[in-house]
Amino acid sequence: QVQLVESGGGLVQAGGSLRLSCSGSGRTLSIYDVGWFRQAPGQEREFVAGITRTGTTTRYRDSVKDRFTVSRENAKNTVYLQLNSLRPEDTALYYCAAKASSVPFITSRASYEYWGQGTQVTVSS
Repeated sequence: QVQLVESGGGLVQAGGSLRLSCSGSGRTLSIYDVGWFRQAPGQEREFVAGITRTGTTTRYRDSVKDRFTVSRENAKNTVYLQLNSLRPEDTALYYCAAKASSVPFITSRASYEYWGQGTQVTVSS
């Protein structure tokens, strides 16, 4: 199995930026597809962005397209989520998760086997 740890969250003003990191240990992260999810209080955990194991394909929910960018450096066992033009509605606990590589790419949270503990992103209005 692989263990995941998120970092990089914080408090920012609307319009600001953050870069989240997801670091893997144990089994190499390079064999997994990785997704980013977020959960606000009282809300369901929702898919934000994902990347295939080779980094050749990415996918985003509509509300973050052109604002967020997911990337990975497999040699460092790390996946990133760059958050730009942040809005108050982006406020949530952000999780990274890993699953076995699949075609097509799957965004359902039930498909992800391994989860980090989350990092908090708070955007002030």
